Amino acid sequence: MTQHGAVLQGYNNELVEFMEDLRMQKEELNKEIQQAEEEKNKLQHEIQVLSEKLEYVCENLAQKVASRNELDKSLAEIEAAYMKILDSSRSLLNVVKKQVGSLKYTPELKTN
Repeated sequence: MTQHGAVLQGYNNELVEFMEDLRMQKEELNKEIQQAEEEKNKLQHEIQVLSEKLEYVCENLAQKVASRNELDKSLAEIEAAYMKILDSSRSLLNVVKKQVGSLKYTPELKTN
């Protein structure tokens, strides 16, 4: 019987050793899980910060594009008005040249 007790004690010791190894593996895995969760939380925070920055940049960009479009519109209107002024000036110059060309100025001679 003592022989059976010794065998049983050997099994028990081996079982306890395996259980302790499994507990140590579980503990190590828990540490790795905790580190991974911390890294995940850190990355999620960084994503949130970057998303907010991206939103700000997109809004700023949209405002700048809208301003540029308004400037383009104003410039187009100003250039069109300026071209009308140039055309009017050219027409006026042509009219003045024709009128001056058709006038005949002959100075009167004064006699004493």
